[in-house]
Amino acid sequence: MSFSDVGEVVRGPEETLVFEHGWQSWSPTGAYRLGGRPPRAADSAIQVLCYRPETPVPEGVFQGEGLLAIDPGGGAPVELWSAPSPLEVPSIRARQEGDRLLVSADGPVRHSQAGGGPGGLDQALRAWADSMAAGFAPESFPAVPPMWCSWYGYWDKVTDADVIENLELSRRHGLPADMFLVDDGYEAEIGDWLEPRPGFGSLERVVGAVTEAGRRAGIWVAPFLVGHRSRIFREHPEWLVKDAYAGHMWDQELAVLDVTQPDAAAHLVAVFRTLRNLGITHFKLDYIYAGALAGGRSEELGPIAAYRRGLELIREGAGADATLHGCGAPMLPSIGLVDIMRVSPDIAPTLHPKAGDISQPSQLGARLTGAAREFLHARWWVNDPDCIMARPEVEAREEWAAHIAGTGGLRGSSDPIASLDEWGLETTRRLLVPTSTEPS
Repeated sequence: MSFSDVGEVVRGPEETLVFEHGWQSWSPTGAYRLGGRPPRAADSAIQVLCYRPETPVPEGVFQGEGLLAIDPGGGAPVELWSAPSPLEVPSIRARQEGDRLLVSADGPVRHSQAGGGPGGLDQALRAWADSMAAGFAPESFPAVPPMWCSWYGYWDKVTDADVIENLELSRRHGLPADMFLVDDGYEAEIGDWLEPRPGFGSLERVVGAVTEAGRRAGIWVAPFLVGHRSRIFREHPEWLVKDAYAGHMWDQELAVLDVTQPDAAAHLVAVFRTLRNLGITHFKLDYIYAGALAGGRSEELGPIAAYRRGLELIREGAGADATLHGCGAPMLPSIGLVDIMRVSPDIAPTLHPKAGDISQPSQLGARLTGAAREFLHARWWVNDPDCIMARPEVEAREEWAAHIAGTGGLRGSSDPIASLDEWGLETTRRLLVPTSTEPS
């Protein structure tokens, strides 16, 4: 879709800021000076995985997905151009021409102003988030207890014994993790969620151990992805979105499940119903940008509408009282459909990202984008700033702990508890508290 001019702002003094809101969890978000260079995808593969694939940003242009705000400085009002609702999310650009910033969009937008001056941009973003939530998000968000997650300690080699060991160690060390999340690595292939990876052990065993200990059980699923090595890909090509490319991960190409195809939709519901029947109540839904990719679907439904239908099917299978936890997720289209949302790229044991692209795992990228999206907490969902990592080999672990302490969002430890030194144990114990129920 082509871009049409929708407004302009007379460029103010040097303190002028442009706020870009990224498309999905891992897309960089923040406010930038006119002379600065906002983060952009390092290559075409990352454009698919972490940005909005269909609208790469031209050189010298600012771009927000569903929101672009300009604070001209000098006490002038903050100008916001945004999506009219979570159901339609335009890309919005600003380009400099002389002393003006010309704003354009590839779809309908809503324009608003908010008071300028010190703190004006932050106030404008909070007011905008409230307006977008109206009629979609719940009016309040109960506190969510803290958790433990297998990913950053065991990666995709996790076993049932690893989780059970940390369940016992959490009790021994007084770490108040209420939920234990089995992350990526339990499944045979991407798309074959009910078949265990050889060497993982038994999902029934680990869920039983967690629930018998009085804790909640959680699981990681990438529900809209179908890996080319999977049984689903081989046996059900009719379940796939035609010409949709979700990227390359796990050493394979990734296709997209067509949730508008009746048998594929029934399969998706059945997967989550089966997992719920095992005793799992928390579902981390990862890489779900895939559900909003363009392509040929069985039913003529736009990408955002198809994505929202997919989340509704997951809710049907998981149960009305299940916790749905989005990650790698389109932000605005998820309002009202997830309970918790990752608001940053992945954390990593290292401070800086590979290739300098802060959409990639790193402490720096997670801190920058997480802080820029803190205003969404308890307005659209419970924010997930990603996990606590406090073991000795983690770079800048003190700074990461301070970032987590400053958020109101989900607290989750992801260290092997046996790897924690005295500082790591004390810090993890201190940070494992329920989420704030008040908007940030």
